[in-house]
Amino acid sequence: MQVGDFKVSYVPDGAMLLKPSGPLPRAVAGPWPPYGAYLNDTARLVANTGGLLVQDGPRALLIDAGFGPHSAPEDPGHPYIGTVHGGSLLDNLAKLGPRPDDIEVVAFTHLHTDHIGWACTVPPIFTRAVFAVPKSEWENRRQVPGLSAEAAAAVERRMRLVVPGEEVFPGVRALALPGHTAGHTGFSITSRGERLLAFGDALHSPLQVRHPEWFTASDSDPAQSERHRRRLIAELQQPHTIGFGIHFADVVFGRVVADERREGADWFPV
Repeated sequence: MQVGDFKVSYVPDGAMLLKPSGPLPRAVAGPWPPYGAYLNDTARLVANTGGLLVQDGPRALLIDAGFGPHSAPEDPGHPYIGTVHGGSLLDNLAKLGPRPDDIEVVAFTHLHTDHIGWACTVPPIFTRAVFAVPKSEWENRRQVPGLSAEAAAAVERRMRLVVPGEEVFPGVRALALPGHTAGHTGFSITSRGERLLAFGDALHSPLQVRHPEWFTASDSDPAQSERHRRRLIAELQQPHTIGFGIHFADVVFGRVVADERREGADWFPV
Protein backbone atom coordinates (compact mmCIF):
# COMPACT_ATOMS: atom_id res chain seq x y z
CA MET A 1 0.00 0.00 0.00
CA GLN A 2 1.23 3.51 -0.80
CA VAL A 3 0.91 6.48 1.54
CA GLY A 4 2.33 9.30 -0.54
CA ASP A 5 5.95 8.37 -1.17
CA PHE A 6 5.93 5.64 1.48
CA LYS A 7 5.30 1.97 0.85
CA VAL A 8 3.64 0.45 3.92
CA SER A 9 3.26 -3.29 4.45
CA TYR A 10 1.90 -5.47 7.22
CA VAL A 11 4.48 -8.03 8.38
CA PRO A 12 2.64 -10.93 10.08
CA ASP A 13 4.29 -12.79 12.94
CA GLY A 14 1.53 -15.00 14.37
CA ALA A 15 -1.81 -14.93 16.12
CA MET A 16 -3.56 -14.91 19.47
CA LEU A 17 -6.86 -16.67 20.07
CA LEU A 18 -8.68 -14.72 22.76
CA LYS A 19 -11.63 -15.67 24.93
CA PRO A 20 -14.04 -12.85 23.97
CA SER A 21 -15.57 -12.42 27.41
CA GLY A 22 -12.14 -11.44 28.77
CA PRO A 23 -10.50 -8.92 26.46
CA LEU A 24 -13.68 -6.88 25.94
CA PRO A 25 -15.56 -7.15 29.26
CA ARG A 26 -18.38 -4.77 28.30
CA ALA A 27 -19.16 -6.89 25.24
CA VAL A 28 -20.25 -9.87 27.33
CA ALA A 29 -23.82 -8.83 28.02
CA GLY A 30 -25.41 -9.53 24.69
CA PRO A 31 -23.57 -7.97 21.75
CA TRP A 32 -21.56 -11.01 20.68
CA PRO A 33 -24.29 -12.79 18.70
CA PRO A 34 -24.55 -9.96 16.12
CA TYR A 35 -20.76 -9.91 15.89
CA GLY A 36 -20.22 -13.64 15.49
CA ALA A 37 -18.25 -13.07 12.29
CA TYR A 38 -15.36 -11.87 14.46
CA LEU A 39 -15.11 -15.26 16.20
CA ASN A 40 -13.54 -18.41 14.79
CA ASP A 41 -15.12 -21.87 14.84
CA THR A 42 -13.96 -22.41 18.44
CA ALA A 43 -15.64 -19.15 19.58
CA ARG A 44 -12.32 -17.35 19.97
CA LEU A 45 -11.61 -13.78 18.94
CA VAL A 46 -8.70 -13.88 16.48
CA ALA A 47 -6.05 -11.20 16.99
CA ASN A 48 -2.84 -11.26 15.02
CA THR A 49 0.67 -10.08 15.92
CA GLY A 50 3.38 -8.60 13.76
CA GLY A 51 4.72 -5.24 12.65
CA LEU A 52 4.28 -2.46 10.12
CA LEU A 53 7.08 -1.99 7.59
CA VAL A 54 7.48 1.59 6.32
CA GLN A 55 9.78 2.01 3.32
CA ASP A 56 11.02 5.17 1.64
CA GLY A 57 13.20 3.95 -1.20
CA PRO A 58 16.07 2.01 0.41
CA ARG A 59 15.29 3.28 3.91
CA ALA A 60 13.11 1.24 6.25
CA LEU A 61 11.32 1.58 9.58
CA LEU A 62 9.51 -1.19 11.48
CA ILE A 63 6.72 -0.30 13.90
CA ASP A 64 6.48 -3.05 16.55
CA ALA A 65 8.29 -6.37 16.40
CA GLY A 66 5.76 -9.11 17.00
CA PHE A 67 5.69 -11.87 19.59
CA GLY A 68 8.98 -13.42 18.53
CA PRO A 69 9.96 -17.06 18.02
CA HIS A 70 7.67 -18.30 20.78
CA SER A 71 4.37 -20.07 21.28
CA ALA A 72 2.16 -20.83 24.25
CA PRO A 73 -0.82 -23.17 24.61
CA GLU A 74 -4.11 -21.97 26.01
CA ASP A 75 -4.15 -21.68 29.78
CA PRO A 76 -7.65 -22.66 30.97
CA GLY A 77 -7.16 -20.52 34.05
CA HIS A 78 -6.35 -17.30 32.21
CA PRO A 79 -9.33 -14.96 31.93
CA TYR A 80 -8.87 -14.12 28.26
CA ILE A 81 -5.64 -15.28 26.57
CA GLY A 82 -5.88 -18.51 24.60
CA THR A 83 -3.29 -20.01 22.27
CA VAL A 84 -0.53 -17.61 21.24
CA HIS A 85 2.11 -18.17 18.60
CA GLY A 86 4.68 -16.08 16.79
CA GLY A 87 7.69 -16.91 14.67
CA SER A 88 6.82 -15.77 11.14
CA LEU A 89 7.96 -12.15 11.10
CA LEU A 90 11.44 -12.69 9.66
CA ASP A 91 10.19 -14.94 6.86
CA ASN A 92 7.48 -12.44 5.98
CA LEU A 93 9.93 -9.54 6.13
CA ALA A 94 12.17 -11.39 3.67
CA LYS A 95 9.24 -11.80 1.27
CA LEU A 96 8.85 -8.02 1.26
CA GLY A 97 12.52 -7.49 0.44
CA PRO A 98 14.36 -5.99 3.43
CA ARG A 99 16.75 -7.92 5.62
CA PRO A 100 16.76 -7.28 9.37
CA ASP A 101 19.98 -5.27 9.09
CA ASP A 102 18.29 -2.99 6.54
CA ILE A 103 15.94 -1.70 9.24
CA GLU A 104 17.12 1.70 10.51
CA VAL A 105 14.57 2.16 13.29
CA VAL A 106 12.26 -0.15 15.21
CA ALA A 107 9.61 2.02 16.86
CA PHE A 108 7.49 0.54 19.65
CA THR A 109 3.93 1.51 20.45
CA HIS A 110 4.47 0.04 23.92
CA LEU A 111 6.47 -2.67 25.69
CA HIS A 112 4.05 -5.59 25.90
CA THR A 113 5.69 -8.86 24.91
CA ASP A 114 3.63 -9.30 21.73
CA HIS A 115 5.10 -6.04 20.39
CA ILE A 116 8.80 -6.38 21.25
CA GLY A 117 9.43 -10.10 20.69
CA TRP A 118 11.93 -10.01 17.81
CA ALA A 119 13.78 -7.07 19.40
CA CYS A 120 14.77 -9.21 22.39
CA THR A 121 16.32 -12.26 20.75
CA VAL A 122 19.77 -13.67 21.48
CA PRO A 123 21.72 -13.03 19.33
CA PRO A 124 20.16 -9.72 18.26
CA ILE A 125 18.26 -9.63 14.97
CA PHE A 126 18.08 -5.91 14.17
CA THR A 127 21.79 -5.19 14.35
CA ARG A 128 21.70 -1.68 12.82
CA ALA A 129 18.42 -0.41 14.18
CA VAL A 130 17.80 2.23 16.78
CA PHE A 131 14.91 1.28 19.07
CA ALA A 132 12.51 4.23 19.42
CA VAL A 133 10.78 3.82 22.79
CA PRO A 134 8.15 6.21 24.18
CA LYS A 135 9.78 8.06 27.07
CA SER A 136 6.79 7.75 29.39
CA GLU A 137 6.51 4.03 28.59
CA TRP A 138 10.13 3.48 29.58
CA GLU A 139 9.77 5.54 32.74
CA ASN A 140 6.80 3.35 33.74
CA ARG A 141 8.28 0.05 32.50
CA ARG A 142 7.99 -1.62 35.91
CA GLN A 143 4.21 -1.34 35.56
CA VAL A 144 4.22 -3.26 32.25
CA PRO A 145 3.01 -6.84 32.87
CA GLY A 146 5.35 -9.53 31.62
CA LEU A 147 8.29 -7.27 30.76
CA SER A 148 11.29 -9.24 31.97
CA ALA A 149 14.58 -7.70 33.06
CA GLU A 150 16.26 -9.46 30.12
CA ALA A 151 13.81 -8.00 27.59
CA ALA A 152 14.14 -4.52 29.08
CA ALA A 153 17.93 -4.78 28.90
CA ALA A 154 17.79 -5.88 25.25
CA VAL A 155 15.62 -2.87 24.39
CA GLU A 156 17.74 -0.46 26.42
CA ARG A 157 20.97 -1.37 24.60
CA ARG A 158 19.70 0.22 21.36
CA MET A 159 17.20 2.64 22.84
CA ARG A 160 16.34 6.20 21.89
CA LEU A 161 13.61 7.76 24.01
CA VAL A 162 10.94 9.70 22.09
CA VAL A 163 8.17 12.08 23.15
CA PRO A 164 4.83 12.93 21.48
CA GLY A 165 5.30 14.94 18.31
CA GLU A 166 8.90 13.84 17.83
CA GLU A 167 9.97 12.51 14.45
CA VAL A 168 11.25 8.92 14.71
CA PHE A 169 11.90 8.54 10.96
CA PRO A 170 11.52 11.15 8.22
CA GLY A 171 7.76 11.74 7.88
CA VAL A 172 6.83 9.62 10.92
CA ARG A 173 5.95 11.21 14.26
CA ALA A 174 5.00 9.86 17.67
CA LEU A 175 1.38 10.35 18.78
CA ALA A 176 0.36 10.07 22.45
CA LEU A 177 -2.34 7.42 22.98
CA PRO A 178 -2.01 6.45 26.67
CA GLY A 179 -4.41 4.25 28.56
CA HIS A 180 -3.56 0.77 27.36
CA THR A 181 -0.24 1.39 29.08
CA ALA A 182 1.04 4.57 30.69
CA GLY A 183 3.16 5.50 27.68
CA HIS A 184 1.26 3.84 24.86
CA THR A 185 2.03 5.67 21.62
CA GLY A 186 0.82 5.66 18.03
CA PHE A 187 2.68 6.85 14.96
CA SER A 188 1.50 9.26 12.27
CA ILE A 189 2.95 8.63 8.80
CA THR A 190 2.42 11.52 6.39
CA SER A 191 3.48 12.15 2.80
CA ARG A 192 2.06 14.23 -0.06
CA GLY A 193 -1.15 15.05 1.78
CA GLU A 194 -1.87 11.44 2.77
CA ARG A 195 -1.71 10.03 6.28
CA LEU A 196 -1.66 6.66 7.99
CA LEU A 197 -2.17 6.32 11.75
CA ALA A 198 -0.61 3.20 13.29
CA PHE A 199 -2.47 3.10 16.58
CA GLY A 200 -1.11 -0.01 18.29
CA ASP A 201 -3.42 -1.28 21.02
CA ALA A 202 -5.54 1.85 21.36
CA LEU A 203 -7.97 -0.30 19.35
CA HIS A 204 -7.73 -4.09 19.62
CA SER A 205 -10.65 -4.88 17.34
CA PRO A 206 -12.74 -3.15 14.65
CA LEU A 207 -15.63 -3.63 17.08
CA GLN A 208 -14.21 -0.84 19.24
CA VAL A 209 -14.67 1.65 16.40
CA ARG A 210 -18.41 1.10 16.74
CA HIS A 211 -18.09 0.71 20.53
CA PRO A 212 -15.31 3.00 21.83
CA GLU A 213 -16.68 2.48 25.35
CA TRP A 214 -15.48 -1.14 25.19
CA PHE A 215 -12.16 -1.12 27.01
CA THR A 216 -9.91 -4.17 27.05
CA ALA A 217 -9.03 -6.16 30.14
CA SER A 218 -5.34 -5.37 29.59
CA ASP A 219 -5.84 -1.57 29.62
CA SER A 220 -3.97 -0.09 32.56
CA ASP A 221 -6.36 2.89 32.71
CA PRO A 222 -9.69 2.09 31.00
CA ALA A 223 -11.10 5.62 31.34
CA GLN A 224 -7.99 7.18 29.84
CA SER A 225 -7.90 4.61 27.04
CA GLU A 226 -11.53 5.40 26.16
CA ARG A 227 -10.87 9.15 26.00
CA HIS A 228 -7.96 8.68 23.64
CA ARG A 229 -9.80 6.03 21.64
CA ARG A 230 -12.64 8.46 20.96
CA ARG A 231 -10.15 11.15 19.95
CA LEU A 232 -8.38 8.66 17.68
CA ILE A 233 -11.63 7.56 16.02
CA ALA A 234 -12.45 11.21 15.27
CA GLU A 235 -8.98 11.71 13.81
CA LEU A 236 -9.32 8.60 11.64
CA GLN A 237 -12.42 10.15 10.04
CA GLN A 238 -10.39 13.05 8.66
CA PRO A 239 -9.86 13.21 4.87
CA HIS A 240 -6.99 11.27 3.28
CA THR A 241 -6.44 9.25 6.47
CA ILE A 242 -6.26 5.49 6.88
CA GLY A 243 -5.56 3.42 9.97
CA PHE A 244 -3.44 0.40 10.77
CA GLY A 245 -4.68 -2.00 13.46
CA ILE A 246 -1.95 -4.45 14.42
CA HIS A 247 -4.44 -6.88 16.01
CA PHE A 248 -7.20 -6.54 13.39
CA ALA A 249 -6.80 -10.05 11.92
CA ASP A 250 -7.27 -9.90 8.13
CA VAL A 251 -8.46 -6.26 8.02
CA VAL A 252 -5.40 -4.42 9.37
CA PHE A 253 -5.71 -1.43 6.99
CA GLY A 254 -8.93 0.54 6.94
CA ARG A 255 -10.83 3.81 6.95
CA VAL A 256 -13.21 4.98 9.65
CA VAL A 257 -16.47 6.35 8.27
CA ALA A 258 -19.28 7.94 10.29
CA ASP A 259 -22.61 6.11 10.17
CA GLU A 260 -25.16 8.65 8.97
CA ARG A 261 -28.08 6.47 10.09
CA ARG A 262 -27.10 6.33 13.73
CA GLU A 263 -24.50 7.67 16.10
CA GLY A 264 -21.04 6.22 15.72
CA ALA A 265 -18.66 5.04 13.02
CA ASP A 266 -17.40 1.84 11.45
CA TRP A 267 -14.17 0.37 10.14
CA PHE A 268 -14.03 -0.25 6.39
CA PRO A 269 -11.07 -2.36 5.20
CA VAL A 270 -8.96 -1.08 2.33
